[in-house]
Amino acid sequence: MATRSMSGIPESITKDLNLKGFKIHEISGTVNHYVSQGRRDFYKAGLVTGNMTVYYGERMIEINDTVLFFVNPNVPHSIVRSSKKTTGYACLFTEAFIASRERKELLKNSPLFNVDASPAIPLTKEQAVFMTGIFQKMLSIHNGDYDYKNELLKSCIELILHEAIRIQPAQNGLHPKNGAARITNLFMDLLERQFPIDSTAAPLRLRTAQDFAGSLSVHVNYLNRAVKEVTGKPTSVHIADRIAAEAKALLLYTDWSVADIAYGLGFEYPTYFNNYFKRVTGITPNSLRKEKV
Repeated sequence: MATRSMSGIPESITKDLNLKGFKIHEISGTVNHYVSQGRRDFYKAGLVTGNMTVYYGERMIEINDTVLFFVNPNVPHSIVRSSKKTTGYACLFTEAFIASRERKELLKNSPLFNVDASPAIPLTKEQAVFMTGIFQKMLSIHNGDYDYKNELLKSCIELILHEAIRIQPAQNGLHPKNGAARITNLFMDLLERQFPIDSTAAPLRLRTAQDFAGSLSVHVNYLNRAVKEVTGKPTSVHIADRIAAEAKALLLYTDWSVADIAYGLGFEYPTYFNNYFKRVTGITPNSLRKEKV
């Protein structure tokens, strides 16, 4: 059975994440020019000062000066640093750590969950000073022994997310204005919640528009009309694109066999997956993996 690990992150950090769902650390000193992060099982919010190029999913983003930096666990990323010295703070947390329904809703509306948005938000000097204070406060709380420090840490994360939304509001708006927008948001949320695929023992469950309509308790025709009206793309295209993106990440950032990837994505036979992947992306799974080498 294939499973995903969190290798590449220091053991002291992953230990805290596994046990408590939260970790914060300071970034300082000289670092390697290339840092490959791949995919993880946690969200990341950082305050970073330095010059670097970030490859986030299939996009390349140039970062200079001080930025708020967000990483969604569903999106593979890597960093190429232009300067040896990078400073700042990194806060890592699991979705389970953000326990309340209201906080999870905030998480979904933030740059952390909007995978189409830029993961880097440039800050003015005043904003950088304010954010530095929040991250320093989190570091102090995390290292302290206050009985309710987890609630304080969650409040700090909330403040960071609210500030990020305020500084860089979503271009298209994330609050549903009508029934079509509401059901589309529910569909997109349900689609994203299935990823990342961590094990072939728990394969992808929802793979068709009919599957999603059943889970949302709506007629498939209504779901298709709503999604097409709001996004301009059919439901099936959203599903196919997301499955293909997951397949690419598994091919590029794990050592799973093509058969394991096929089973993990819910395909009964590897040949079905091969044909599906080629139809959606134009290349075969093995061809993509060879390009990596």
